[in-house]
Amino acid sequence: MTHIIGRVGLVALASVGLWAQSVGSPLTFEVASIKPSSADAHNVMIQMQPGGGVRMTNVTLRILLAQAYDVRDFQISGGPGWMASDRFDITAKTDRSTGADAPPPDPRQISEAQMKTFQEQLRERLRGLLAERFRLTAHRETKDAPVYALLVAKNGSKLQEAKEGSPTSGRMMMGRAQITGDGVKLQLLAQVLSNQLGRPVLDKTELTGNYDFKLTWTPDPGQGGGPFGPPPPGVEPPPPPDPNGPSLFTAVQEQLGLRLESQKGPVDMIVVDRAEKPSEN
Repeated sequence: MTHIIGRVGLVALASVGLWAQSVGSPLTFEVASIKPSSADAHNVMIQMQPGGGVRMTNVTLRILLAQAYDVRDFQISGGPGWMASDRFDITAKTDRSTGADAPPPDPRQISEAQMKTFQEQLRERLRGLLAERFRLTAHRETKDAPVYALLVAKNGSKLQEAKEGSPTSGRMMMGRAQITGDGVKLQLLAQVLSNQLGRPVLDKTELTGNYDFKLTWTPDPGQGGGPFGPPPPGVEPPPPPDPNGPSLFTAVQEQLGLRLESQKGPVDMIVVDRAEKPSEN
């Protein structure tokens, strides 16, 4: 299974703040449909809609939490076991506001400033949806925990600056033990690496450009398979990569000219106090 992570994908966006709030009344969806996913559904899809809506397929509550609070799966604790197993299809719509901050109909025309505002508003709406339909209550904790710092290796970066005007600029594609970036910032790479390693990865390279790269490696036991976790039950995983290939740490250094250094740092956690399965509608 290959996942495409782009400017219009939730998981592709750089962090814009865990607790971002809108001024005034909390933003909500006008209407939302939540149904159990089909047993035949194999792929996870999260697609933003013009006007502030969102369509999600085959998502777990843990995936929803990660999107709503801008955290990775390893930053979520507590809650019932079904949060990671039960899957839902969700279609949520707004009143399609035409205000100054509303994105244009074509997502490819969204500027970085519009995307940041749109993303903050969408997260706020998702948090409201979780509270209303899943009866979710949660709180934040900050723990001092192991992190990885992404640094430039001793012999310098091997990254290539992206060409301006590429129609796929800002897109990242993920397959089994493979990441391909097309004009992406290293903050996004750090996010994806954190999913693979199960530990926050902080971009400390001081490299601010947009880069093209391809990274391939052989996962160590226990490493994640992608941004949405393992395949659903009953779905065969893809064939394993070359067992003689490099580890992720070696690949980052040899192929990108970067390195991962283990450090300690504060990590924001979302602790679930209560969650209920939503009723169908």
